[in-house]
Amino acid sequence: MARSWATLGVDLHLEPTGPGLRRGLTDALREAVRTGRLGPGTRLPSSRVLAADLGIARNTVADAYADLVAEGWLTARQGSGTRVAERVAAPPSRTSARRPAGHARPTYDLRPGTPDLASFPRTAWLRAARRAVTSAPHDALGYGDGRGRPELRAALAGYLARARGVRADPETLLVCGGFAHGLVLLAGVLRARGVHTVAVESYGLHVHRDLLTRAGLRTVPLPVDDRGADTGALTDAGAVLLTPAHQFPTGVPLHPDRRAAVVAWAHRTGGLILEDDYDGEFRYDRQSVGALQGLDPDRVVYLGTASKSLAPGLRLGWMALPPSLVGDVLDDPTSRTPGVLDQLTLAQFLDSGDYDRHVRSARLRYRRRRDALVAALAERAPAVRVSGIAAGLHAVLPLPSGTERQVARAAAWHGLAVHSLSMFRHPDASLPPLDALVVGYGTPPDHAWAGALDALCRALP
Repeated sequence: MARSWATLGVDLHLEPTGPGLRRGLTDALREAVRTGRLGPGTRLPSSRVLAADLGIARNTVADAYADLVAEGWLTARQGSGTRVAERVAAPPSRTSARRPAGHARPTYDLRPGTPDLASFPRTAWLRAARRAVTSAPHDALGYGDGRGRPELRAALAGYLARARGVRADPETLLVCGGFAHGLVLLAGVLRARGVHTVAVESYGLHVHRDLLTRAGLRTVPLPVDDRGADTGALTDAGAVLLTPAHQFPTGVPLHPDRRAAVVAWAHRTGGLILEDDYDGEFRYDRQSVGALQGLDPDRVVYLGTASKSLAPGLRLGWMALPPSLVGDVLDDPTSRTPGVLDQLTLAQFLDSGDYDRHVRSARLRYRRRRDALVAALAERAPAVRVSGIAAGLHAVLPLPSGTERQVARAAAWHGLAVHSLSMFRHPDASLPPLDALVVGYGTPPDHAWAGALDALCRALP
């Protein structure tokens, strides 16, 4: 809700973007100074007076003032009170004064790919960070091994073998800054080895295709159906990028026959399989589909991250590499591992069992949301047959042919941010396009999920 603060004749109207009143008040005052509505030298009311005017705690105002003093927007001197710093206020930008009407912030974010960030295990993470900093040897803060901290590589090797069926050796594991970073490193190695073409699924993230293209590689689409990517269509590609446990975005696992076929292709041609295991830990109605890498660690590169299980902002990912690739990847000058303290914290988080406990808790929470989505659609939009829901953090809602754009516009009108299936389609895909919405159920917090479902059902035909 927008709030107004009327103090000393100045009306500050804003939409708080932070977690509470302190952030909202700080932003409001900063904006008033920046735009010149509070001029240099203007004396602000005492924290007690302003708190009484706003009906909030005095400490909240005092903390907001302290933040702005530290930033240089305000000054505070004994006997002089708190004043606007003597500085020239920048005029408001003409181009950014108002957000375009077509880009209003959505009420509910149902885009796939992001977990429930409100449930990040802050207390357990801080506990792990404290243990990591306390127990870290001095040399851990140096440049270290280009593969990443040995503590994390050992913890990951044990966890991935147990939970995902990965045949991982700490010596061939490499810690990277997320999936995109890992893909850039692999693309450079492929190009240096004379690979020109990488096969990709006909539906997938254009960001990944763009990274391969910028590395000088051509991408060719593999058809995707209810058995996953058609690996029998592989021809002269030197590598293939797959999401075998839970195809993104259609949500189907790669059929066992096709898993065997792609491994046989790699053996026959010397090709390399890049396995994106982006959300393999979240499954609901079936047993977990183990990693493809377990079938042939010499021909499959396994890539995983903490982006879906914990938070993408951690920028922590890992690759289980065939031994023959380790040296080439390390030779890349961009193969810089994430911050050492974050690596050590994740190692402690894994070893303590907190990671397993968090994943199990998140799995139950996402399953409840998924079940509520299915029930709401069955009751209010029975013509929509939701699919791709046995695992992961998103669902696919097929639509009548030719209605995808119309429904997407209706969803935006109802305050929803959703993605159309067509935006994931490879531009060279040969199969007829499918009309559908891809709805993520990871992002909205629990208290907002009922409202999001109501808006979604009203937008559907």
